[in-house]
Amino acid sequence: MMNWTDIWSQIITVIPQSIALYISAPLPTVFFVAIRHPAMASADLLEELNCAICLGIYTDPVTLRCGHNFCRGCIDCVLDTQERSGKFFCPECRENFKERPTLRKNTTLSNISQCFLSTQNKQEHAAIYCTYCIQCSVPAVKSCLLCEASLCESHLKVHSKSPEHVLSEPTTNMGNRKCSIHKKILEYYCTKDATFICVSCRLDGDHKGHKIKTMKEVSDEKKARSRQILNNLIPKSKETEKNIQKLQDHMRKVQQKVDSEINKATVIFKDIRSRLDDEEKKVFTEIHRQRDRVSLSVTKVLKQLEKEKEEMSYKMDHITKLCNMADPFTVLQEMEPDRDTFDTKGGKVDDLGDLDVVLISQTINRGLANFVAGVKTQNHVQEALTIPLDANTACEDIDISGDLSTISRSEVKQYHPERFEYYPQVLSTRSFSSGQHCWEVETSETGNWRIGVSYASVARNGDSSYFGENTKSWCLRRYNTNLYSVLHDSKEVQLSRKVSCHQLRICLDFEAGQLSFFELKEPVIHLHTFTATFTEPLHAAFCVWDDWVRILRQSHC
Repeated sequence: MMNWTDIWSQIITVIPQSIALYISAPLPTVFFVAIRHPAMASADLLEELNCAICLGIYTDPVTLRCGHNFCRGCIDCVLDTQERSGKFFCPECRENFKERPTLRKNTTLSNISQCFLSTQNKQEHAAIYCTYCIQCSVPAVKSCLLCEASLCESHLKVHSKSPEHVLSEPTTNMGNRKCSIHKKILEYYCTKDATFICVSCRLDGDHKGHKIKTMKEVSDEKKARSRQILNNLIPKSKETEKNIQKLQDHMRKVQQKVDSEINKATVIFKDIRSRLDDEEKKVFTEIHRQRDRVSLSVTKVLKQLEKEKEEMSYKMDHITKLCNMADPFTVLQEMEPDRDTFDTKGGKVDDLGDLDVVLISQTINRGLANFVAGVKTQNHVQEALTIPLDANTACEDIDISGDLSTISRSEVKQYHPERFEYYPQVLSTRSFSSGQHCWEVETSETGNWRIGVSYASVARNGDSSYFGENTKSWCLRRYNTNLYSVLHDSKEVQLSRKVSCHQLRICLDFEAGQLSFFELKEPVIHLHTFTATFTEPLHAAFCVWDDWVRILRQSHC
């Protein structure tokens, strides 16, 4: 190994006079000059940039306590191997260390190596020519590591074929394929020191007695390990690719759903804004109507009072003049003031009326209830399903259509143990024990009926079997053609509004314990909501006294 003085001397000998001014510069600067001009760098100088373990240009060079330099990755690998035996020593000078040595970064050597590598990379991209073709530049096809020469086709034919002449692909960096100590080609690998060695290192050098393998053996082992890793990675790569495809497909589906839901939400909120505007207009219209009514009343009384005020002013002036007269004869000749003229004829201020805030509040609440019910119903109704009636529960006085959707009065007398006996009633075959469900019915323009839900355990005879007259059923009732009410447990509540549409929607939310009735107008109008705790599966329930009731559709909400 050369010392810095020797290196410096070689640099001085190869630097041309044109850059002699750098001779007095610090050592790293001179190195940069030599490296940036490859012709100036001798083979010995370039060897000083080679790691003794990998024999390549230093990569992230570090220094041991003994002063020798190595690539950080190379020396770490060697120290890891030594750590298994518990003995640490320098791979070059064999100096022993009691514990794993601390590595110090060699900044100067790192800068020189990086600069040289940069120059070398540029040179490697250039064409490599035959060393022996002096008269003209002929591209080389091989390089001889022993001769350290590149050969064209012609010179390759006459080149020595002996085993020590090792041929490789054309290269300009043949020095790193030789032992830095014996200057012989590296043919073996010391597994103990994890470094390449030559035949002299194996037989007579520091690696004598170590476990040695040929470079081909180590290369084949590495290739075998690499193939095994590759074989393991191929199925994993395919599986990963499948998972990536699945995720991409899933994301596409999710995005499609996102776009669909955004479109739905846009339509819903647009409808909400429109409906809210309509309800706002209704409330403001009611407020302005009441304001106009009060204003009209106040204006009428105000005009009457202003007229009376003017008449009283005139009379007050007359009385004042009368009281100021000094002549008794003149006073007695004037007309006596009438006491009745002091009574006002205008209306009483306290009776003028005021805004009916209760009515305004009811208008707001009713509008919002209708608005919420309409939006909820419109938003939740999905694909319609059938809800067939259970003919076995139908009273003998009613008739069920062949498609099990229409109930009407009948004179045919039939019997079944599950039938209702006292009232013309029927239940659906389908029951609801969870979730949200809606179904729609159409009724005749006249007639009396009851529609709603009931437990299957409701009585089949007696007064307690009538829908709405027990604790097991809830219903909406029409009677006297155009009167409506809701019933449960014999408690009846009259509907405040008149129902004019013959199509109705019944919505059941089992978990929330809510049963709601709506009038299918535009917009949908909320009629009433029962709130209860449902303890048994519910069936749709119908009672028809005359005419008919038809189930239009049923849907999940």
